[in-house]
Amino acid sequence: MSVVIVIPARHASTRYPGKPLVELRGTGGQARSLIRRSWDAAMSVPGIDRVIVATDDARIGDHAAGFGAEVAMTSPDCRNGTERCAEAVAALTTPPEIVVNLQGDAPLTPAWFVADLVAGLRAAPDAQVATPVLRCTGRMRADLIADRHAGRVGGTTAVFGHDGRALYFSKEVVPFVPGPVADDAPSPVFHHVGVYAYRPGALAEYATWPEGVLERLEGLEQLRFLERGRHVLCVEVEARGRQFWELNNPEDVARLESMMAEMGMD
Repeated sequence: MSVVIVIPARHASTRYPGKPLVELRGTGGQARSLIRRSWDAAMSVPGIDRVIVATDDARIGDHAAGFGAEVAMTSPDCRNGTERCAEAVAALTTPPEIVVNLQGDAPLTPAWFVADLVAGLRAAPDAQVATPVLRCTGRMRADLIADRHAGRVGGTTAVFGHDGRALYFSKEVVPFVPGPVADDAPSPVFHHVGVYAYRPGALAEYATWPEGVLERLEGLEQLRFLERGRHVLCVEVEARGRQFWELNNPEDVARLESMMAEMGMD
């Protein structure tokens, strides 16, 4: 009953080329690459049997191998991280029970986000995929809105039913909220955390489908599952005082370093 984390990473990002090798400085001034910090986050998750960095770029592969990561070299034809995970897992001799896609631009992902995600998928036999969602405070919601107003691609939001089944994901801030929300107050907006847990069969099936219309418009790979009618479970996770943000744009480097300083992360 094994769990494997795959960290997909590519150098040729449209918005931020070379992003996995960008360095982030912690409180002690030590600089570590984004892919190294993401690997560190994966290695801190309890109950994980294997962590693999999956990339099509030798610079990333050599760098990851240099700090001790297991590396799977994958095709440059992979259109997104889910396809890259599927290729890496297909090469394994024994398929795991669950595959976790910890995207390489989310180094602040707490270990319990992943642990809760795996537990959520195990407890929902009808779900093929699970992904974490974090309730936004007013401050987080305001940051998302500010990014959109500035023309930046910020975080993704999720809308789901009473049973946690995903209805939609968007780079717009949904649902619409009529009026302001106090900085420290909870809002009805949920930030989608860019981590996925798949059953291996669903992951293999995904790689055989063409890109979906909504997936292409939003630039969100998980929408391919929804467009095919697959059950995607949203698992609500708790911040426990931790701040969370992904590195989507060059401007996010300063934001992440500020968050790391506030949380005392090296």
